[in-house]
Amino acid sequence: MSIYVLDTDTVTFQQAGRETVLRRLAAVPAAMVYTTVITLREQLRGRLADIDRAAEGPVLVRAYQQLQATLLYFSHISVLPLTVAAVAKLTDLREMKVRIGTQDLRIAAIALSVNGVLVTSNRRDFDQVPGLTIEDWNV
Repeated sequence: MSIYVLDTDTVTFQQAGRETVLRRLAAVPAAMVYTTVITLREQLRGRLADIDRAAEGPVLVRAYQQLQATLLYFSHISVLPLTVAAVAKLTDLREMKVRIGTQDLRIAAIALSVNGVLVTSNRRDFDQVPGLTIEDWNV
């Protein structure tokens, strides 16, 4: 049985309480649900940028609350690393001239390296990745 690898958009939908995503997550064992270190990086980078842009007061408080919520989220989900096997897949995808964003390409390479099902609503980009199994839980 395959594992499910949530991309950054799907993680964001889960965090926002999107009903379609939550319903699908409830239907699979939590031990089969992962995300990637790429998504972790993207979310932390966004949260830190929000803090850097925030003025004093309620906006700053909210930005720090979001950072803490993000840290809590990632302490409760398994995070797949960027491994040597994933970098080999990444190299293969680049040699095949797959033209999608760098972070998406890294997420795809990690999912391929573990034979996972990528959960994404970004079919436009990820459909370009040969051999990648995709499900959209946002529908």
